[in-house]
Amino acid sequence: MPKWFRSLFTEKESDLSPELKGRLEKLERIVGFKIDDPSLFLKALRHRSTLSQEKYETYDSYERLEFLGDAVLDLIAAEILFNDYPEKDEGFLTKVRAKLVRGDTLSKLSVKLGLDDLMELGERNGQSAISKSILADALESIIAAIYITRGYQDAYNFVHSVIRKNLDLSELINTTDNYKSALLELAQSIKKPIPYYELVDETGPGHNKTFEVKVMIGDEELGKGKGKSKKKAEQRAAREALDRLNS
Repeated sequence: MPKWFRSLFTEKESDLSPELKGRLEKLERIVGFKIDDPSLFLKALRHRSTLSQEKYETYDSYERLEFLGDAVLDLIAAEILFNDYPEKDEGFLTKVRAKLVRGDTLSKLSVKLGLDDLMELGERNGQSAISKSILADALESIIAAIYITRGYQDAYNFVHSVIRKNLDLSELINTTDNYKSALLELAQSIKKPIPYYELVDETGPGHNKTFEVKVMIGDEELGKGKGKSKKKAEQRAAREALDRLNS
């Protein structure tokens, strides 16, 4: 990777405390190589809630790395699926890639790797469970750090190894992720009215709202769901309704 490109992301290295050295050693076991740029990889694990501390600048969280890692992961996932499923069409590959790189999948992989224990969080986040979105972002940031310091092939090898060891692609392919569509098909198959969704509640500030939605079939409420978007809340409500109808 060209030095000028690395310089866009790296910060000046300094002596590491025993605590940081310990975290770095654990991360080296996860990525499978000796880390030559500790500051970059530690930044990949630093949540924006730490930026209120005077020792950090506004760009010292993982967010820039996550932006790059998201794009690199998309390409790696596409290449893996392209090679593994030579007879499948573009529609199939697109759907499976979406499942592979979505937040739920990445957050589970992040926990399996142990990244949740290595995150650097501010006081607001330190006392509560780390959200799925933060865990997913952390994995993408690590992928970016590998790409910057060691190149595409090493980033590919890391992602490929993580997927092979921790995911069953066949199971992922067959997993239902569009619960609204599945609920509509089930309702039609058993001669029920078309499901419809109603907003029950909306809480939180404008930049961080939580929505609660219920799904109705006729006059009967069959499920409720919460999410950071109405679409996610509707999907969770539909999933609860499916469980109820299938029980």
